[in-house]
Amino acid sequence: MNDTWTHAAARWMVRPLVGTGVTPNHLTTLRLITGVAACIGIALGAPAGAAWGGALWLASAFLDRADGELARIGNMMSAAGHRYDYQVDLWVNSAFFLAAGVGLRHSWLGPSAPLVGFEAAMAMVACCWLSEVYEKLSGPGVRIWNGGFGFHLDDALYLLAPIVWLGWLAPILVAAAVCSTLMAGVILVRYLGLRRRLHRVAAAGA
Repeated sequence: MNDTWTHAAARWMVRPLVGTGVTPNHLTTLRLITGVAACIGIALGAPAGAAWGGALWLASAFLDRADGELARIGNMMSAAGHRYDYQVDLWVNSAFFLAAGVGLRHSWLGPSAPLVGFEAAMAMVACCWLSEVYEKLSGPGVRIWNGGFGFHLDDALYLLAPIVWLGWLAPILVAAAVCSTLMAGVILVRYLGLRRRLHRVAAAGA
């Protein structure tokens, strides 16, 4: 999962920070600040807000890679840092869709836009949480989704910035609400199937 192009770029950029006193939590906090600022800009529903919001979102998405890479190459990994990073990723990524819904209240979606944004945000929370519990149950090194060709599913977050700039956010928000809900259902089915298999193995070995 950490062999994507963006991980490699982040690894190269954070290497000079090793030994400087800058910690992964510092980068995670900066990720949080830029992510929240991006959401505020997008929620304004104005061209200037979209321009700044997209740029800040791109920075925030990259910082999501940078904090983990600094932790790895600087030997600064910790359970507390992982929890902090996970919570920031969970709520910032979900907040984007809620902010998009608020910002699109004057689009063709009309008053339903915030509701669509809320649905997409809650579905994103469900996907992230279910993925985490699935991976914990599966054991070390297992991921719910595997990437390929130097990309991972999370890299789709970078595409949200140009989508904002191009004014394509309304149809993408609707698609995100539908697809994230379906994805949460798929992960839930996989999780329940894994639990049943593990219970059968445990029962057979008892």
